[in-house]
Amino acid sequence: MAYFLQQLASALPIAALYALLAFGYSIAFSVTRRADLTYGALFGFAGQIFLLFSDFAWNRLWLVLPAALALGAVMSLVYTLGAGLLIGRSIMHRLATTSANTVVVASLGVALVLMELSRIAAETRSLWLPPFLNTPLTLFPDPQFPVTLTVIQLLNTALMLAVVGAGHLFLARSAWGRSWRAVSDDTGAAALCGVDGRRVFLAAYGFSALLAAIAGILATSYYGTMDFGAGIVFGVKVLFIAAIGGQTAPLLAAAGAAAMGLSETLWSAYGPMLWRDFAIFSFLVLLLVLTRKQQFQP
Repeated sequence: MAYFLQQLASALPIAALYALLAFGYSIAFSVTRRADLTYGALFGFAGQIFLLFSDFAWNRLWLVLPAALALGAVMSLVYTLGAGLLIGRSIMHRLATTSANTVVVASLGVALVLMELSRIAAETRSLWLPPFLNTPLTLFPDPQFPVTLTVIQLLNTALMLAVVGAGHLFLARSAWGRSWRAVSDDTGAAALCGVDGRRVFLAAYGFSALLAAIAGILATSYYGTMDFGAGIVFGVKVLFIAAIGGQTAPLLAAAGAAAMGLSETLWSAYGPMLWRDFAIFSFLVLLLVLTRKQQFQP
């Protein structure tokens, strides 16, 4: 029983990370309506920029660790948000309004560019953060198998869930959230009502990039590093897991992604690790096929 509780506790940070990623991806998907690998690439790019500037602040500027991490986080937010706005304005908006299917191909190219830029900037070195906030906290004091989580795990989980909650309230209650829903439902009808679809598109893409940056920073703080190929891997994974709850409903997408994180952790605990990704992706494909809605045009 204690082992099962430990697996549930260990699933919390992963479920919260997947929920935040799916929430942000759904915001951008609602205006592009096409599979977009750019979001996962921005997530990996944010983590790598965080590592680069933290390393620079620590080894070149000789800052103390909290200051180095803070500088890395700020620069990661600036670079990732800037990259997201640039990609949304110069590439994705133009393609989505003229040839929407090319968004998929362009997103793969953008993902490769971001991945290679970060690799070249790091000189193909794997940078690691020193362990911090790794004090274990006992959640269930079993004498033989205590259930524990570290401070960084609990802090990351709380921050990610808080961001998802704040984002949902912003979308549900703000004027921009109403404009975003109008554009995602019908861009033409929203334009007839005076909503600037281009401005909403860019803001949605920027908001999505900001959430990807936050997720990248928190994930890198937890794992200690970010692989150069993580953008492609998470881009594909988020594309699938967001579809569980609905790619155009951010909160439902976040709930489905959290369930996916829980399932992945439990498979790692009780099933063969070699077959984990195969089993998870096979289940997602089967679920998408069974729940697919096809519209027939007369």
